[in-house]
Amino acid sequence: MEGRISREEIIRIYNIEIAFFNELEACGLIQTEVVDETIYLNYSQLSNFEKFINWHYDLEVNMPGLEIIHHLLNQIQSLQEENRKLLSK
Repeated sequence: MEGRISREEIIRIYNIEIAFFNELEACGLIQTEVVDETIYLNYSQLSNFEKFINWHYDLEVNMPGLEIIHHLLNQIQSLQEENRKLLSK
């Protein structure tokens, strides 16, 4: 079973607003799971979650900006993978 951390614990550790966490979830930038009425985030998503925190709080990027940056970075990664495949042929 993959490790996970509760939303409340994340809020406490990272000292962020619960509304920010909920917005990330509502926008589809993070996926959570609910167990016994407690919301959890899988450890595998912590890296992206920390990026979103840094972009939002340190660089003052708003939610639509986070979505755009995330989408563009995923596109770049996809194109790089496609390029590697083409080069290896």
